[in-house]
Amino acid sequence: MLDLNQSETGVPGEQAPEPATRTPHPAPLRPYLIAAVVLCALYFLYGYLRYSHFLSPSWDLGIFEQEVRAYAGFDAPVVDIKGPGYLILGDHFSPLVALLVPLYWIWPSAVALLFAQAALFAASAVIVGRTAQQILGGRSGICVTVAYGLSWGLQEAVKADFHEIAFAVPLLALVCRALLMERWRAVVLWSLPLVLVKEDLGITVAVVGGLLALYGRRFQGFLLAAFGVCAFALTVLVLIPAASSAGTYDYWKKIEENGGQEVSLLDSVLGVLDSSVKLEMLVFLVGVTAFMALRSPLILLVLPTLGWRLLSQDSNHWGMVWHYSAILMPVVFLAMADGIRRSQGSGRSWLVSYANVAVPVATAIAVALTQHLPLRDLLRPETYRADARTHAAEAALDAIPVGARVETDITLMAHLTADRTVYWVGGAPGTAPDVVAINLDFGWSRPIDDPVKYAEQLHPEARYRVTREVGSFVVMERTTPVPANS
Repeated sequence: MLDLNQSETGVPGEQAPEPATRTPHPAPLRPYLIAAVVLCALYFLYGYLRYSHFLSPSWDLGIFEQEVRAYAGFDAPVVDIKGPGYLILGDHFSPLVALLVPLYWIWPSAVALLFAQAALFAASAVIVGRTAQQILGGRSGICVTVAYGLSWGLQEAVKADFHEIAFAVPLLALVCRALLMERWRAVVLWSLPLVLVKEDLGITVAVVGGLLALYGRRFQGFLLAAFGVCAFALTVLVLIPAASSAGTYDYWKKIEENGGQEVSLLDSVLGVLDSSVKLEMLVFLVGVTAFMALRSPLILLVLPTLGWRLLSQDSNHWGMVWHYSAILMPVVFLAMADGIRRSQGSGRSWLVSYANVAVPVATAIAVALTQHLPLRDLLRPETYRADARTHAAEAALDAIPVGARVETDITLMAHLTADRTVYWVGGAPGTAPDVVAINLDFGWSRPIDDPVKYAEQLHPEARYRVTREVGSFVVMERTTPVPANS
């Protein structure tokens, strides 16, 4: 279905008019800014409510706050949650998150990161919507803005708290816009920062270079593709291993191992589509565009991200949850706009008819899917109520002194990182933290019958006593002096 040279008249082999040869449809900025404010408010409200109710799904928000906090203090990005003294650039190469420092100086809280992500996602909606309007005209822009803003990839990313890919989403929207508007210098300039968002995006930049070559800019395309490949190789083979205590890029194991067992590359390739979860994700990825994204060469930009996800042995990478699909959303929706434009010039009447209704179909799909996606919770009164668990967690927080070194699980973690030194429970042997705070309902592999005994098993060099026990939360304070070697 992907079509590089479909003509306006449907004559085979006739080159379609290039985007730059057409006069863009008017697209006043104001309606899109209003839509962006609404979307930003929805994303942030949802993220804040989950944060305030202690519903963080992982340790990532705490990790990123520790990283930004270090940058804000002009220190090396040490993230103690990953291990005492752990340099986060040895895990993922994401120095662009340092751009959050000015916001963090004003608002030193994990909530600031949630707001930043909401604003970046909303900004990408302006880019996607206005570009669709300029390409398709009519009311397409606002409809695409709604469909994109409610897309499952963005909603699941908002549910997953903050991640570095928040920067990649608007950048990829700008890259795709520049390709469609045939602004070649802008394509290159917006692509370059992607290699500082996350190491795997170097391959995406290389594919952007390939698209430039397909569009006739071979020299620029070759240089950009070479830059992307070199940036990827440099980060995963040199920079990350240099910063890692293990001296290697740990995420190769996601492809090479399954449950600790070695997996051959051939088995990984043969297993790319061996799961219904993977197939479901792929269908919904193009399905939210009414399958019109398959008509555009832009769809090639999803391949690098899909490649590592489908090859991975970690099932968390396969499906529609978490944040991994957010960076694909601007690509598929702008590919949809391009695919519709190409199809409207087809000689096949059925395709023209379908292209003319594809935008409202995609919008209807997005609205219908939202009934089963995170933002639906904003329509439920109970979402806004603090329950007994929330009050218990707040009481536990109050019992932990500011400035303390705390070992805890993900329930309290992101609420402590702004003004305490925080470790992952069980991940800081030999540190004898001032406080061990745990949620007994966290989901431990085995029940914790005696929290004090558990804390002293983690840190046999120290002794602890319970200072606060409320609901399922237990706060224990060290009663012995800090060992000399901690």
